[in-house]
Amino acid sequence: MLFSSITFLYAFLPVVLLLYFAVPRKFRNFILLLVSLVFYGWGEPKYIIVMVVSIFAGYICGLLIGAFKKKEKMGRAKLFVILSVVIDLGILIFFKYSNFFISNFSKLTGTTAKLLDIALPLGISFYTFQILSYTIDVYRGDVEPQRNLIDLAAYITLFPQLIAGPIVRYSTIEKQLKERKETTELFASGVLRFTAGLGKKVLIANTVGEIYETLMAVPKNEATVAMYWLASFAFSFQIYFDFSGYSDMAIGLGRMFGFKFLENFDHPYISRSITEFWRRWHMSLSTWFKDYVYIPLGGNRCKKGRMFFNLFIVWLLTGFWHGAEWNFIIWGLYYFIILIIEKSFLLKVLEKLPKFLQHIYSLFLINLGWVIFANDSLPKLGRVLSRMFGLSGLSAWNSETSFYLLSYLAVFIIAAVGSTLLVKNLRDKLIYWNYNAFYTVLTVLFILAVMTLATAGLASDSFNPFLYFRF
Repeated sequence: MLFSSITFLYAFLPVVLLLYFAVPRKFRNFILLLVSLVFYGWGEPKYIIVMVVSIFAGYICGLLIGAFKKKEKMGRAKLFVILSVVIDLGILIFFKYSNFFISNFSKLTGTTAKLLDIALPLGISFYTFQILSYTIDVYRGDVEPQRNLIDLAAYITLFPQLIAGPIVRYSTIEKQLKERKETTELFASGVLRFTAGLGKKVLIANTVGEIYETLMAVPKNEATVAMYWLASFAFSFQIYFDFSGYSDMAIGLGRMFGFKFLENFDHPYISRSITEFWRRWHMSLSTWFKDYVYIPLGGNRCKKGRMFFNLFIVWLLTGFWHGAEWNFIIWGLYYFIILIIEKSFLLKVLEKLPKFLQHIYSLFLINLGWVIFANDSLPKLGRVLSRMFGLSGLSAWNSETSFYLLSYLAVFIIAAVGSTLLVKNLRDKLIYWNYNAFYTVLTVLFILAVMTLATAGLASDSFNPFLYFRF
């Protein structure tokens, strides 16, 4: 079930809110657990068992880690951390990477090994990382083991962030599971945030996504170098508004139920370096790898060669986490190389350049990275890159290119402006100038307008993908 669906907006969510606020506070986590399982099982009921196994493994391992730590038997506590990692990563690897390994083994050896008839359970990459962060944090002493199975299960299955994040760590909402307070103000801010995310997804991401599909479908004899660049810009906007829109909806839904999730995006396309970009893009994933992989490996408190190795491992895993295809691994290593160059000398050079040149540098590399990300067939990736850089005999421009540019220019301008701080700064100024009444009226009109337009769009259009569902 998608957040951006008529079923969710006008059936599932209203019923869940009524149930949640109708029951006494002590039963609300149980209600969240039940509705989250329904939400997950709506599309993949057979994979609920996979999630349940992961939850029980995390719960039992967490209790045993806590018990042995209390008795100062750190060796046994460490054993159950390792067991938790093996179980959860084992499940993830089996479902997500088995066919990748089988396929590549077949190509390498010339055999024809049969692929497994399995699908990737939705959200498995996200909830696996959440369980791992919980058991590791219990071992580190950052959190206490959760003795209430329902509370832990509610945290792991929490439907706002279950399918595509953000990766909400247990330490972030440990107290909120028992002590959160649902308020009218928090609920209202949640509705606004959810609506903003819905608008990003349905009105912008879906629109530029269709533009991308249209441009990529242009026959080669009619295509130009400029068309492929326009298509790459469209995909860059699509993935940003798609994923940040989902994160906004997840954060907004969390607020409606009294939870305060951490931010996942901070206007990444205003970055002036790739280092800055990864401080602003998918922040929950970046900090997860930093805290649970990079720092345990030694971080940057070691010799430069070792630091580079640590970064290599992080970015290899980051790429592989996104998907079981070679283009994702290449994408991760692409950023590893750029970050190594920046850390070695380029950041100092960039600081001396005008800001607009820093932005151009960053946006060019980010856009190129999304080209690698979007093409999960290496031959297709090679063709697209060769056409973008004029190596396939395509003309640079033609009349069809002018037609497409003029047709889509308004959408690109809206997407570009929406990627900046302009809207946020305008809102902050209205509040600073004490135009609270005017801001309230604008907010209500904004919510009504987005809901109306989004509903109309969803009712009339079948193009409604969520890119990060497959991760």
